[in-house]
Amino acid sequence: MDSLDLQVLQTARAWRTEGRAVWLVTVIETWGSSPRPPGALLALRDDGLVVGSVSGGCVEDDLIERVRTGERVAAPSLILYGVSKEDAARFGLPCGGTLRLVQEPVTDAGWIDEVLERTGRHELVARLLDIDSGVLTLAAARRGEAFSFDGRTMRSVYGPRWRVLVIGAGQLSRVFAEIAKSVDFEVTCCDPREEYNLTWDVPNTRFTKSMPDDAIAEMRLDPHCAVVAVTHDPKLDDLALIEALKSPAFYVGALGSRNNTSKRRERMRMFDLSEAEIARLHGPIGLDIGSKTPAEIAVSIVAEMVAVRNGVALKQKKPVPAGESASATA
Repeated sequence: MDSLDLQVLQTARAWRTEGRAVWLVTVIETWGSSPRPPGALLALRDDGLVVGSVSGGCVEDDLIERVRTGERVAAPSLILYGVSKEDAARFGLPCGGTLRLVQEPVTDAGWIDEVLERTGRHELVARLLDIDSGVLTLAAARRGEAFSFDGRTMRSVYGPRWRVLVIGAGQLSRVFAEIAKSVDFEVTCCDPREEYNLTWDVPNTRFTKSMPDDAIAEMRLDPHCAVVAVTHDPKLDDLALIEALKSPAFYVGALGSRNNTSKRRERMRMFDLSEAEIARLHGPIGLDIGSKTPAEIAVSIVAEMVAVRNGVALKQKKPVPAGESASATA
């Protein structure tokens, strides 16, 4: 679940608790160059207040106008925008794009409570809505499942937030945390050194003074997690990296030169790690963008994390020098 979905569901629940009428609007199909993908979600209140997005803005304006003029949808219903070129232009759908939506009343927010509780436990949850009957059920989902609609049943998948543990609380980590938050990572910083942990002040992040390997155990890493080690201190980084490489974390990286990275890999061979697990380490960390400053290095690291998260090949890496094996710079 990304932060926008989380905000939409939390806000919809709060509005219902206040006694307001609320509708959820979900993109189920698009054609052409529609601005938002299937699964995009919006909550609409009875006075026209909205949170979330299903288009570039014009469709939202029309939905708001419908509510403000008295329209009250009592059961799940389909809405189609952009059938004609004129409608596409009117609703801001470029290149003749078409948008198909489901609008549904939130009559009972109990299911939202359950979704938020289960995703908070790092579970994947599928919400199935039968458009004809309005019957809603929740079920376990599997990693890799996506939003789907078969003409009758809408299946939305909600999952835990993407999380990243950054080891070290220096200047680089501060900039990294701010950028990582902006691309939907929940950030935890770990540093047991008092000269660093007393000055961590990045808002909307977690901080722990635990030893890094203990912090990894406490986080219970899952496939929505990344670990980034930037202290340059093997006593702090190495044990944590060993635990992270044995975990399901989708990304594990460590700051350091090619020479230091090669030495780190050799140290790791002294522990119970397989060659495949060692090869999972991203080091030198980050994409090759010619970065020099802490901010530029942070951009390169976050960019690499996002690429791995999205399944994109890491083409923007420094080339392997002649005579050096590719595995040493994986």
